[in-house]
Amino acid sequence: MTLSLIIPVHNEIDQLDYTLKKLTKLKTKINHLEFVFIDDFSTDGTFKFLKKYSKNKKFIKLIRNKKKGLGSAIQEGIKKSKFDYVCIFMCDMSDDIKDVIKYYNLISKKNIDAVLGSRFIYKSKVKNYPLIKLVVNRIANNLIKIIFLSKYNDFTNAFKIYDRKVLLKFLPIVSESFNVFLEIPLKIITRGYKYEIIPISWSGRMHGNSKFNMHETGSMYIFTLLYCFFEKILLNKRVK
Repeated sequence: MTLSLIIPVHNEIDQLDYTLKKLTKLKTKINHLEFVFIDDFSTDGTFKFLKKYSKNKKFIKLIRNKKKGLGSAIQEGIKKSKFDYVCIFMCDMSDDIKDVIKYYNLISKKNIDAVLGSRFIYKSKVKNYPLIKLVVNRIANNLIKIIFLSKYNDFTNAFKIYDRKVLLKFLPIVSESFNVFLEIPLKIITRGYKYEIIPISWSGRMHGNSKFNMHETGSMYIFTLLYCFFEKILLNKRVK
């Protein structure tokens, strides 16, 4: 079995050295592994840094995004990845690489299409989450949980693992920004794919600056929520 780690980057020059040192440790745990970096129109030297670092490293693939936006970057990563499973991993290292191994071991051994990690269930760990963002996150995710009658409660976190064949069926991605991380797990759930939920660890980033802006992305999340909700209704009607 093989794993592609999709890592979107936008102006992460202050973060990259730390991230690459951490990620390369995964090579000793997972034999067939590739890192797929998608540069989303960085202006701070991120692409140049990665190009130099990845030279003669066949396990690192560097791609320039064709259309600016996180949704497009994830789509490009899915298309250009080559291995059986795809894990979306943010460059800020907020998620724990140990959980990547847990994800991979679970999805490669069980007959499931995705593993959805949650930062807010028993045995999960969260550190340094900004209070206002945390409150908004919990309200939003629990509301989504109720609307979709789901047992899952952490839709908006990027860090999850999927069967690549399933992700290819979801293309084209309709979300343009961080709302892509809501679109994909909702499609997993509403289209009836098999998944498991496990606790994961998360800590606030230590280097660089977060690109997430609640004020700018709020309406985008609502769009994705409505899109997936109406898709669910249409799918139910077809089944009947």
